[in-house]
Amino acid sequence: MPEILDQARNQVLEGGVGLDQAGVLAVLNLPDEHLTATLQLAHEVRMRWCGPEVEVEGIVSLKTGGCPEDCHFCSQSGLFTSPVRSVWLDIPSLVKAAKQTAATGATEFCIVAAVRGPDARLMKQMREGVAAIKAEVDIQVAASLGMLTKEQVDELVDMGVHRYNHNLETCRSYFPNVVTTHSWEERWETLRMVRESGMEVCCGGILGLGETVEQRAEFAAQLAELDPHEVPLNFLNPRPGTPLGDRPVVEGKDALRAIAAFRLAMPRTILRYAGGREITLGDLGTRDGLLGGINAVIVGNYLTTLGRSATDDLKLLDDLKMPVKALSATL
Repeated sequence: MPEILDQARNQVLEGGVGLDQAGVLAVLNLPDEHLTATLQLAHEVRMRWCGPEVEVEGIVSLKTGGCPEDCHFCSQSGLFTSPVRSVWLDIPSLVKAAKQTAATGATEFCIVAAVRGPDARLMKQMREGVAAIKAEVDIQVAASLGMLTKEQVDELVDMGVHRYNHNLETCRSYFPNVVTTHSWEERWETLRMVRESGMEVCCGGILGLGETVEQRAEFAAQLAELDPHEVPLNFLNPRPGTPLGDRPVVEGKDALRAIAAFRLAMPRTILRYAGGREITLGDLGTRDGLLGGINAVIVGNYLTTLGRSATDDLKLLDDLKMPVKALSATL
């Protein structure tokens, strides 16, 4: 057994204390022959500190495309030649999407907008949309609207939004290679205000943007420092017309090693499968990740890419005897 896995068993599994950056790097550098043992340990950590339940979430785009930012992986940027064009979703369609999400057994419904940050029109749409959903659907509403002001944070709390997603996307040292129209620190400031407001913090990123394995470990450590309630892990699904459109897809074994390493860095966090797992891992790899540290999934399609069907994911959870997390009566 490699020394780092012995250390992780004592420190993380028994003590509930996540690995630091050096420890995460050691896990990421383990050879393939130790991958099964690494995933098994990460699964034990997840079961010990999070339990067997899996949180299921659906997402919908309130405003798609036309974003002024230049996130190099994103087909919703108005600066690239990708085929996504700007469109708004109306309130009835939003409620319909929430009902469809709730019908899968999901407890979370996240409203997403492709913007630098919300303007008055978007905040009005959000207030009307959240109120309409809460009137008709028994589901918790989350939001992802870019960078916020303190006033906007307070307004979202007043609406009843209980969780806010704002991904750091990658580590601090690599971020300028991926985004130039705003800074990593600006994103961090929004996350700080969200935490102080009492909303749950959802923050993750994308692996496979061209970062080194050392920077992947740096990212895990920075997320652990933030200590978000939830970390969505995406794997780059290269989008035509974007600067990263020709990047290779993350190797399946590297993706699984990363899942285990991020779990060992954050033993108590909800670690969610997000975009790209279908092309990076496929069906078998998706199963391996659920037995290697993952305890939440986004069901159905993503913002601009297709996902696995909700039926397939829910059947897999049933096969693995992993119960879907029930809606909390306290929220």
